[in-house]
Amino acid sequence: MKLGDITSVHFIGVGGIGMSALARLCLNEGKEITGSDSKKSELTETLEKEGITISYEQVASNIKEGTDLVIYTEAVDKKTNEEFLAAKKQGIKTINYFDALGLFLNDYYLIAIAGSHGKTTTTAMLTEIMEAADMDPTAIIGSIRKKTNSNFRAGKSKYAIVEACEFRRDFLSLMPDVLIITNIEYEHVDYYKNLADVQKAFSELAEQVADEGVIIANTDDQQVAVALQNINGVQKIDYTQYFDPLFEKLLMPGIHNRMNAAAAIAAAAYLGVDVYLAREVLQNFEGTWRRFEYKGELNGAPVYDDYAHHPTEIKMTIKSTKELFPGKKLKVVFQPHTVSRLKTLFDNFAEELGKADEIILLPVYKAREADDKEVTSEKLQVKISGKNPDVKHFETHSEVVDYLKSTITKDDVLLLMGAGDITAVSGELIA
Repeated sequence: MKLGDITSVHFIGVGGIGMSALARLCLNEGKEITGSDSKKSELTETLEKEGITISYEQVASNIKEGTDLVIYTEAVDKKTNEEFLAAKKQGIKTINYFDALGLFLNDYYLIAIAGSHGKTTTTAMLTEIMEAADMDPTAIIGSIRKKTNSNFRAGKSKYAIVEACEFRRDFLSLMPDVLIITNIEYEHVDYYKNLADVQKAFSELAEQVADEGVIIANTDDQQVAVALQNINGVQKIDYTQYFDPLFEKLLMPGIHNRMNAAAAIAAAAYLGVDVYLAREVLQNFEGTWRRFEYKGELNGAPVYDDYAHHPTEIKMTIKSTKELFPGKKLKVVFQPHTVSRLKTLFDNFAEELGKADEIILLPVYKAREADDKEVTSEKLQVKISGKNPDVKHFETHSEVVDYLKSTITKDDVLLLMGAGDITAVSGELIA
């Protein structure tokens, strides 16, 4: 089955950041699109305005006769979801989001951006470079681009750009012509056994790069080098040769974003884009949703919202925020994301969070995992207090909002971090 053979698609969990982008791709191709989600959001409301019919009850009757394909999010329980079961009963082809990416995008000249950190920013950067160079790419991005207020770009050329997630080895559905690996670290600890297992997954993806293709990576990075050590017959480019000290002028601070920029420029240069044009584009790159996103001010203090949920991401975000606001007191509100990640990297979380001036913790956002009384934010608070006594714990968003509204001043900078629903706090603070 190819995209051209499909006339109607239903998305189970259409409000997800990746699912919504894929739905937009299908809609742009003239398909009849329906979807469902458990709750209404700003993103689902936008999709409805664009012409997608969405139900907020996931019931069997949503699967209409004549539907060609059902795409479901990984969060779907295939044993109990009524839509999924109805599709199976009707004999409709059902695939998950990542297999759908491969189905729809592998026929393009495919540029995949993988890595433990920096995927979204690098994907958005490369998209903006290629559109400025009139290469007209199709792009699926794991966040909302500030420039377009969308996670999808409809292109008419042979090029497609996609963010490639390593969770559960999902990126192995892709057959890239150009593969960018930003970095490799032990992440998704609920799936991968150890760092070596993560490296093996990246190695498996690298093996799928077309013979005439290229792998763009920091080949001096030991973790990446191990993953690529047995990959032969494919050209490799070290993106650090495109690192430019002038990137300190980027609107997004931090060396990690300057490295993301170097990776994007390396890929663009390989594709024939003038390096000076690429650098000029990135000087004006505004970023994406929840990647050090400026939300406004509270009592004169700037407020930023960030997706950081791994100790390395927290380290880089805190470091770059302090560089950007020397002399200000950095207040961090952090919501741990998944019990397994907090449990496995507990000491690393405490170490990096302790580098803020004040730390405020919310309960663990369990996502797909069960509760664990042995791994809690209260215990993280105790661990951090050994390094930094100015650490607090609140049970609810409203408690955090009330506390910040009454204590924050113009001498502070506020940073909200986490991959759960902590982003709602910024809306309550700046409302």
